[in-house]
Order: sequence, then structure tokens, then C-alpha cells
Amino acid sequence: MPDFNGLGMGLGNLSKVSNAETRSISAENFTGEKGKGGMATDGTGAHAARGLGQGWKVSPSVVIPGKTTFTLADIEGPGAIQHIWMTTHKKNWRKLVFRGYWDDEQDASIQVPYGDFFSNGWCEYAHVNSMPVAANPEGGFNCYWEMPFRRSAKLTLENLGDEPVVLYFQITYTLTEIPEDAAYFHAYWNRNNPLPYKEVHTIADHIKGQGHYVGTYIAWGVNNNGWWGEGEIKFFMDGDREFPTICGTGTEDYFGGAWNFEYPKGANGRYSEFSTAFLGLPQVIRPDGLYRSQQRFGMYRWHIMDPIRFKQDLRVTIQALGWRNHEPSGGRYLPLQDDISSLAYWYQVEPHMPHPPMPEADFLEVI
Repeated sequence: MPDFNGLGMGLGNLSKVSNAETRSISAENFTGEKGKGGMATDGTGAHAARGLGQGWKVSPSVVIPGKTTFTLADIEGPGAIQHIWMTTHKKNWRKLVFRGYWDDEQDASIQVPYGDFFSNGWCEYAHVNSMPVAANPEGGFNCYWEMPFRRSAKLTLENLGDEPVVLYFQITYTLTEIPEDAAYFHAYWNRNNPLPYKEVHTIADHIKGQGHYVGTYIAWGVNNNGWWGEGEIKFFMDGDREFPTICGTGTEDYFGGAWNFEYPKGANGRYSEFSTAFLGLPQVIRPDGLYRSQQRFGMYRWHIMDPIRFKQDLRVTIQALGWRNHEPSGGRYLPLQDDISSLAYWYQVEPHMPHPPMPEADFLEVI
């Protein structure tokens, strides 16, 4: 009898047989039950399928009324979510709050705006071609973070807006035994708009317990002219107080770039977008040119090959630093007062500290 549990998938184990059972939840099968897909007789596609009947794309999507929460999936375990695909109009990307609950917990382990979770925090489409997150034209959002659970998994989407939202989605998961050393997936969002002068942006400071940090996404809006990415990211772990164990060398360095993300260098230089398996700058919104105010950036860094492991606690911060003049040599740093939204991804052993409450819709809004 096969003993492979079907988790940790990759090319190295793709040929292995497993007794794990694959299921999928969508608007065509809300429970993921075996042999129960495509049975709808009413839904958002009923009018288009009126001459075709049952089984012909009768319920491809859902409508989430304003100020309501929709349950995307409610699964009995043990098992693991292996792929999430969703799409809705980009005007909704900061109006929806995505939450995930494991093993009947009351406080969500995942609590983030919909667009930011898929590295698209600015409500303008950015192409992301990475290992755990893919964003495809125009707003086909995919997630491959493995999300194990032992008793249950519940995913919800809250519509903070007043208008209804049309959502297409599919959640594919496996029913299988979960090893004792498998931790639970968490995600948390935070924003400073603007960041107070000479303060640092906190990516997360309420992570308690044992686990490992696996990713950062930042939507960064620059409120000054000139270069903005000199700030260091810092990881304070297991009792660190004033000084961290891990300290980066600059914002663009942490996200895998160098020298201002600028290519080609010189008079015709520009910020150069890139998207790779583990890190990227997939979005640059340019209203006024290379070094003008009000540019916006989306960046990600996935710690998949280099997870940051902690035993007791973890605090993550990033500085916002530019230059008081455009010439770094001999100049002085300028603490920036930017619009910074960050999303932290990590795995940890439960229980977790509750996330701070999600701000109201007006604070989430991108203007």
C-alpha cells in the first residue's frame, strides 16, 4: 500500500502513487463532494445555459452582497489546500478581506486584503510569475502555498463595500494524513499611510510560538522625489530587543534587485520590473518619470529556499529611507513618510496570537 501522503509536491516526487484523495470546491460544487460537481440548476450562468440544461456552466460564479461574508470553503480534515484560483474586477481587490481558519479556531490565521494576498495591492494588474503566487491577465490570481489542517479548514471572503461583488473561484485540496511536524499557514497585512517621520514600518510584531517565516509582499507608494529604497529590513527573533539577528542592506537588495532597480543606467534609466520564482518587482506605476513623487511599487520575496526559523517569537520591520539629495555619495539619508502596505506569510505551531482587527474599508482604499 502506498505510504506517500501526497504533500510537498514537486518534480522529484510527482511520479509517486498516493492514497490521498483530491477534491475541489467551486460555485459548481460548494462542498467538494465526490461526484457532485456541475449539478446546479440555478446560478449566475443559468440564463446563458437556458437552452442547454443541467451540467452546462449553470453556476460558474457567486455574488457576494455588500457588507457580508461569504464562506468559500468549509472542509473536514485531515488534509491540505494545494491550489486556490480566484478572479473578480480589480475595483474590488482592496474591498475584499480573505480569511483562513484551521481546526475550528475562532481567530483567523489568515487575514489580508484579497489583492495584496496575490501580490496585487494597488488595484492595478501586475503580472506575477513566482513559485507560490501567480497573477495572470487580467486578474487571474493563483496561490500554491500548501495549507495543511488536521480537523477542518474554513476560508471566507468579506465584502467591505456597499456594492455586490461577482467572484469566480476554485479551491483544490487533498484529503490525507498530516505529519506531526507540519505547521499551519498564516498571513497578516499592515499599513502605514503615511509612515510617521523617523519611524519604521512594522511588517509583523505579534508572531509568538515556533515556526518559520516564508514571505513578504509590499505595496509601496513614494511621497517624495528621488530614490526611496535605502531602508533595511530587520528580523528580531527569539528575544531580540533593540538589535535584530538578521539585518538586510537595503530595500531593493532584500527583494533581489540592486542599484535602484534601474536599467539601463544613465539618462534613459528607468525602474525595471521583474518577476522570478522567489522574488520580484512586478509592478511599477509611473505617473511622472523615474525620480518623481507619487510612484508606486509592488515587490515580493519568498523565503522558500531560505525560511527564517524562530522558536519563540518574531518581529519584522523595514525602514523607509531615501536621500536628502540625489547624489548618495556624500549625501544624507532622508527618513520617508510613505504609504506602505505589507503582507507577512509564515508557518507556525498553533495556537497563534490573534491578528489586530482589520481596518475599515476607507483605510484600505487605494486613491
